This record gives sequence, C-alpha cells and structure tokens, in this order.
Amino acid sequence: MEVKLFCTILIIFVQQSICKQQYNGYTVYGVTLRDQNDIEFIRNLEAELSLDLWQTGMVGIRDAYLMVKPEYGDHFKQRLDERGMKHYLHVDNVQRSLDKFERDFTNWKRRRESTAIYNTYARYDEIDAYMERLGSEYPDLVTVVNAGPSFDGRPVKYVKISTTNFMDTSKPIYFMDAAMHSREWVTPPVALYSMHRLVEDLREEDRDLLENIDWIIMPVANPDGYEYSHTDDRMWRRSRSFNATVSTVCYGADINRNFDFEFGTVSVSSDPCSQIYPGPYPFSEIETRYLSNIMNEYLDRMEIYQNIHSYGSYILYGFDNETLPANVAQIHLVGAAMGAKIDALKMSDAVYYAVGNSNFVLYPASGTAQDYAQDKGIPFVYTLELPDFGRYDFLVPPEYIEQINTETWAGLAETARLARLFYRDRS
Repeated sequence: MEVKLFCTILIIFVQQSICKQQYNGYTVYGVTLRDQNDIEFIRNLEAELSLDLWQTGMVGIRDAYLMVKPEYGDHFKQRLDERGMKHYLHVDNVQRSLDKFERDFTNWKRRRESTAIYNTYARYDEIDAYMERLGSEYPDLVTVVNAGPSFDGRPVKYVKISTTNFMDTSKPIYFMDAAMHSREWVTPPVALYSMHRLVEDLREEDRDLLENIDWIIMPVANPDGYEYSHTDDRMWRRSRSFNATVSTVCYGADINRNFDFEFGTVSVSSDPCSQIYPGPYPFSEIETRYLSNIMNEYLDRMEIYQNIHSYGSYILYGFDNETLPANVAQIHLVGAAMGAKIDALKMSDAVYYAVGNSNFVLYPASGTAQDYAQDKGIPFVYTLELPDFGRYDFLVPPEYIEQINTETWAGLAETARLARLFYRDRS
C-alpha cells in the first residue's frame, strides 16, 4: 500500500513537471551598455532572436540582462562580438534556477507554521479570500469591488479603502496595481501589505493616510497570467486571452503595451508569441479595460497612480514619446522623495533607486499604463520597479518579501502625503 501511494505521488509530481514549461538550456547574459545606440541594438536584437529582456540596463551604470533560447545562443554572442559589446554569462541554466527556487520556496513554507498573506507568494484564490475577509471584517472602511471576469472567468477584484465611503471630494485618491506582468510575483505582497497597514495595522503615524486619502488597491491586475505562472510557466508575462484570428498557438498580450496611447509604435512586436506583443488593437485585453474604467470613473479626484513592477530599482514617469508632462518638476520631486525613503531602509545588497523619465532612463515603450494615465490627466503617475539585488532577478527569495514590503510602504506613504499637498493646492 505504501509503495503504491509513493508511486502515485511520484507519477503526479513527474506529470506536473512535464506539463510545466521547461527552460533547460536557456541562458541569461549580462551585456554592458556604452551608449544609447547599444540600447537600440539590444531592442532590435530582442525581436530578431526572440530574446526575453529581463533588465534593460542604464548606459554606463547598469548592465542589460537577456534570456536567450538554446538555438540562438551562439548567434547572440556572435552579434555582440561583431559590435564589440562586452557580455558575460549571468545564468547558465534557467531551468536549474527555477527548480532551485521552487525547492527553496517549498522548504521555506514547511519551516513556517503560518505566514501572513502579504509575506509570501500567495495564489490568486488566497488573495481573493483575503480581500473578501477585509471587506467583511471592516465594512466601514473596506469595499471589495469586482471589476468583472478575466478572460478565463476569474473575478478581477480590487478594494476601496475610505473612512468616508469615497463621498468626501476634498480627499485625493491613490490608485495602485500590481502583477500586471504575471511572473513578477514579488509585486502583489506590496499591494497586500499596503492594505494591511491601512486597515489591520494602522499605526498612529499613518492615521493621516487613512483619514485624508482614499485608496484603490488592485493586488493582481492579471489574474489569469498570474495563476498560469504558478501552474504552467513560471516565466509567463502576458495575459491569457485567445484569439484564433490572431494566432492558433499563442495566447495573450503584454498588458503594459495594450493601452491607447501611442499604441503599437515602439518597443513592441507584431509576433503574437512575443513577450512584448501589444495585442491586435488598444484595449483588446479585458484586464486593460478594467484599469482604464477605474481611472475614468475617479479621474476628477485621482491624484496618483502607482503601477508596480519588478525588478530594477527604478521610479519612472512619462512620457515615452520624448515629451514631458507640464508638471514634470513636481513629478520628479515626489518620485525622488519616494526613492530616498526606500533607499534609507534598503538592504545592503540592493541597488539604489534611479528616478527619471522612462524614455531617457531606460527606453521608449508604447501603449503603457503609465503614459495612458498621465495623458488622461492623473497628476502623479509612476512605474515602480521593485528592488534589484543583482542575482535573483524575478526569483526573489521569500525571505526578502517582508523587507521589501516595509521599505516600499515607507516610499508609498511619502508619495501619498506629498500628493495630497499638491491636491489641496489644485482644489
């Protein structure tokens, strides 16, 4: 009986391993950038060789990191050598790194009797249950909203946190979302921890954040992709929509290229299998439409929108079309204050935050949530790329989550207070 049970468990484990996307032979290379032409070259090479750009890098400051398929490894290095670009092996086998992360995460969970949902990598149904519990236990503060079904039918939910049921127009609205890109698992904990600090663990020094500001927090903007990254493909980035007229084999689109601002013009691919495929048209993805609906519904009071990603240690703002918002000085001031607060608490092995216009700090991209929100008229809009530790990439050890939550909350709180001051002047 014990042998039969062991064999059954083994078969299930093997079947699950086989079903998951495998990355044996995939490598990640670091590439040193000398000038903007090198960045342009990397972007073109990304499309040519179906590369997965993990980290764009900054000229003379931070290297770019790219995942390369086994069949393109030699050609990739040859192209860099021809251009005289320095490169080195960063990850020698992606699958081995994924397997190690999974083992370490499993062992970490076993060692802990219980873990708060905001200090672990929770599944979507657990996140959903947490939001519903907050709504049930704190009905005077928390309203759980179901924006509608995802492509696969999951409820896309967010919470509204307010002492005045969103009726006090003298209060600005702070909107944040996370997990727009599925594989960025470390982002939902930041959103969940923000809920926790505002509702379950409100401290005296933060009372002004609850009483003077209304909050909208969506911890998982892409629930289908997020779940798929847990069950089938840890490196999945896009949504999970299917359109047979576009492709019969490839699913989804990059939600952060699917907004209706300069759609499909730069840093995208027409290949529906690409990580940066923007979709067949703006707002083709239901998840993108939900985010747009929230912005439009509360546009008159929405003072700040925080689009949380991982990784890189960046605080970025628009636009990506080589123009700047009229209030760029204020945007930079608030962003720099956020970066300073986080840096003051950061771990010693984390990179200091870089703050600036995304087009100049990194590279131009089209159809982004950041530029769409800024163009709609939300005064303070940021793409927040959570810490870069130089070696973990997307596979941040769960032991780091609590620290990332703590330091990021300090930065978010600072932006909330400053944004409220500017909102009062605007009012």
